[in-house]
Amino acid sequence: MLFPMKSSAETDMAGLAKGLMEYAQKLGADYAALLYQEEDSGSITVENGELKVFEAGMFLGLGVRVLVEGALGLASSTTFNPRILRESVEYAVKMAKASKGSIETVALAEAKPLRVSAESPWKKSPNDFSDEEKLKLVLETNKAASLEGIVSSTTRMGWLTEKRIFESSEGARVETVLHMTGLAHYAVAGFEGHMEAVSDSKSQCSGFEFITGTDWPEFSRKTAEVALEAVKARAPASGNYRVVADPDLVGLIFHEAMGHASEGDLEAAKESVLEGRLGEKVASPFVTIVDQGVVEGGYYFPYDDEGVEKGRQVVIEEGFLRGYIHSRSSAHKLKASSTGNARSQGFGDKPLVRQTNYFIEAGDSSLEELLEDIDYGLYLCGRGARGGEVDVGQGTFTFNAGPSYVIRKGKLAEMVRGVSIGGMVLETLKQVSAVGKEVTIETSIFGACGKEGQRARVGHGGPHVRIERMAVGGRA
Repeated sequence: MLFPMKSSAETDMAGLAKGLMEYAQKLGADYAALLYQEEDSGSITVENGELKVFEAGMFLGLGVRVLVEGALGLASSTTFNPRILRESVEYAVKMAKASKGSIETVALAEAKPLRVSAESPWKKSPNDFSDEEKLKLVLETNKAASLEGIVSSTTRMGWLTEKRIFESSEGARVETVLHMTGLAHYAVAGFEGHMEAVSDSKSQCSGFEFITGTDWPEFSRKTAEVALEAVKARAPASGNYRVVADPDLVGLIFHEAMGHASEGDLEAAKESVLEGRLGEKVASPFVTIVDQGVVEGGYYFPYDDEGVEKGRQVVIEEGFLRGYIHSRSSAHKLKASSTGNARSQGFGDKPLVRQTNYFIEAGDSSLEELLEDIDYGLYLCGRGARGGEVDVGQGTFTFNAGPSYVIRKGKLAEMVRGVSIGGMVLETLKQVSAVGKEVTIETSIFGACGKEGQRARVGHGGPHVRIERMAVGGRA
């Protein structure tokens, strides 16, 4: 392997990497960068007590990225032979030269070349546990959720260790190692000819201690119990409601409807509802939104795929739009600084502006205080939510919430299902009247955010949020 080798070989490999970048410059590149990626992962899927999938494997590769007079060239290789790697450099430079004048030019904002390394916390390796031990845990978890009335039960466990090393002709060398594990359960309940599906998952950027330290049979059983209750529930009447949204749903809504709208490449292309609004009041004073690379419970992302530190970027502060999230390219276009939000799905992909852990910061209200003055409304939940649609340019959104609850005289009452919500994101932000004091951020080893054909894991969540007016779809 080119980069990870240690001791005396490390110097030789570093020399080869330096040689590749110098070769790119000799061929005419103004800038060259290498991204090494190594991933060791596995997953187990059990459906209705039967093993359906057990897969584990490792891949590695090297991506080459060059700029020639502002034209981008990309190449990649999974063969770590010096001759093949030099050919990859040649291909990237040829690609850039051939595309000059026919594609939008790329320029990079200034960034300090970092030489650092970081690793997410972990204690136990998945490799320390046998295949039999892992399978037994998933089978037991699946069996625990096989309650009367459940017609289908699927459990999935996943684990991942990923290393990325970024090097550039500017002198940057940034190494990050991510450890991640998680488990998901999907339950389908049946009642009087109707069926209702509920899914839930828990993941953590940690070692296998997260798996061994969690009561997964209880987790799957509770998911099944929600499905059994939901299949007997009614949909709420359509209309406008005062609502309290839980952290899971808050995270989903504002990641999709607000997070993408604050991505700097969309601002530069004038394709976002937030374009040109810096300094404007776009939300209620209770709303402060940030994008942060390392946060408890979230996705571990201390440095981006351009070697820039990902710290804490304030997007909205007490209702006012203060900034966007940027790669070096989008930052240059908008005369800003990179916020460390350049992310690529893998070693062969170009970096895009992507969110990391995007969330509303805590307020000062307890859940009881958020509920207490709502005479009739809805408590909207994210567990079991089934996605939706967002128009970033128009600032509109529609989502399907998971099984939720009626709020009656300040207290949670009966469950409702089939709840859809929608509206204008900026109008919704202005309707926020109170924010909870406890923030919950989650990530997922199973799901990822899509953009331009690339997928990237993120963290989302926040506190409970009360919204004074929300359009809800249900029964007529």
